[in-house]
Amino acid sequence: MTLADVIAVILLAGVILYAIFGGADFGAGFWDLTAGGAARGAKPRLVIEESIGPVWEANHVWLIFCLVVIWTCFSEAFASITLTLFVPLSLAAAGIVLRGSGFAFRKVVVRTRYRRVFGGAFALSSIIVPFCLGAVAGGIASGRVPAGGTTGDLWDSWLNPTSLVGGVLAIAVCAYLSAVFLVSDAHRLSDQGLVEYFRRRAIAAAIGAGVIATSGIFLLRNDNRFLIDRLLGRALPVVLLSMVLGVVGLVLLVRGAATWARFLAIGAVGSIVAAWGVAQYPYILAETLKIETAAAPDATLWTVLIVFLVAVVVLVPSLGLLYVLDQRSLLDVE
Repeated sequence: MTLADVIAVILLAGVILYAIFGGADFGAGFWDLTAGGAARGAKPRLVIEESIGPVWEANHVWLIFCLVVIWTCFSEAFASITLTLFVPLSLAAAGIVLRGSGFAFRKVVVRTRYRRVFGGAFALSSIIVPFCLGAVAGGIASGRVPAGGTTGDLWDSWLNPTSLVGGVLAIAVCAYLSAVFLVSDAHRLSDQGLVEYFRRRAIAAAIGAGVIATSGIFLLRNDNRFLIDRLLGRALPVVLLSMVLGVVGLVLLVRGAATWARFLAIGAVGSIVAAWGVAQYPYILAETLKIETAAAPDATLWTVLIVFLVAVVVLVPSLGLLYVLDQRSLLDVE
């Protein structure tokens, strides 16, 4: 494994972490959107606010990490992605801003109509952002992003079968992951009614995500033969691992074992993203740009690697402490 491959693995790890933590965050917005009117949805929304309030900003540090690594270490890939996919990326960036401001302002306004406006911005953005990011991943994975500073098709690059499946799957996976987390959070807040409420939704989302992922493999055989052949070839063990973890997690949800189901949900989602990385290797842009070709000089790669190791020592314990304090209800959500 070359130094460039090591950095690519680190980048993939960042994408996996963002899919897990950011995904759970976006999924909470999905359940906020579907909770119902102000009266009927008040209790589920309270659990959502209690769950993501102390950590929602920290959950998105991994997106910044991924952006920094790719533009520093694989600048040609970064330029190619932003040139071709700037429409969904711009929508995602706008959605992230609107989502954060909507979540923050909804908690401080008093009038119901204003709470609905800000709550709507938070909830709708929580759907738009994962769809756009999933569509971006689909555009990259289907070889629709040309290398070398050439702009690909601005619409077909993200409005194609692979991207549409990727976007819908991203929404479903985020909803599944979030619902599993919210089951545990409702239990932590001692509300058994909401434990059952989110457990039913977690089961439905798990089935939905599984159906989309499985059917997507067959639906995309004509659109993205390169990725499908590799998913069913070199990446098949990782794909099967994701399926096994998902099925076992679903069984545990049905049996009410929410704590273990949460770990299996994390593993299942992480495995989906890892399978994409394994299938696409050695390309950073499928079929158009290899990791070695796109990599920065070794001096840059070594610098990033050293900074990354220092950040692991400093940042990971801090984030770990944040999540431990949150799970023990020792943080103020205001």
